[in-house]
Amino acid sequence: SIARVTSYINSWIRKQLLISEAMKKININQAEVERKVLDYRYSLIGFEYQNYYIAQNLSAKDSITNKAIEAYYKAHVDNFILKQNIVQGTYIKVPKSAPRTNKVKEMLFSSKEKDFNELESYCLSFSVAYHLSDSSWIEFDKLVVNSPIAEIPNKIQFLKTNPYYETSDGEFLYFLKVDAYQISDNISPLEFVKEDIRNILLNKRKVELARALEDEVYDNAVKQKNFEIFDR
Repeated sequence: SIARVTSYINSWIRKQLLISEAMKKININQAEVERKVLDYRYSLIGFEYQNYYIAQNLSAKDSITNKAIEAYYKAHVDNFILKQNIVQGTYIKVPKSAPRTNKVKEMLFSSKEKDFNELESYCLSFSVAYHLSDSSWIEFDKLVVNSPIAEIPNKIQFLKTNPYYETSDGEFLYFLKVDAYQISDNISPLEFVKEDIRNILLNKRKVELARALEDEVYDNAVKQKNFEIFDR
């Protein structure tokens, strides 16, 4: 608490000293400063009201459906070009001292649910880092960060020729199983950009609501004759 108060006081002093120095060194047009402050005040009030209006009017009917996401994706598919290699798969990093490391590959390739559950439990108990295969896509570089695999120079060739890969360094063992991959500069799978599209559509809806608010306020003011424009 004392540290926060001290920090606030120091920050306030610094700002006041800067203002004082500015007043000495440059000519300040006070009228222009006041105009800018007023403009900012009005903009801030308007912005806060828009946020309030959007929060009040953005209801369940505005939820973005999968159908809308798919339609936007198809209409703008050229905007979703991969900038990195992505994969679906499993990655496990465990210390060499971990037990039953010789069973990891067996569990990894098993199609039995009990083996998958056992692998998940194993990773929770012993792994330093892991990602178990599901339907999600993940950037390959992020998946294998801090591993010898990250140092491989030709990642594209590696993905094309290594559906499974094991390696090690001084302390750890690394297991990688690639179920699917997409190479950079190709069109992104819909699932990889789904949340990005959802946010795009949601932001478009917010913009529409903000514009509707401005129109509503203006139209009401016109009807009630709340303002008058005089010709010069």
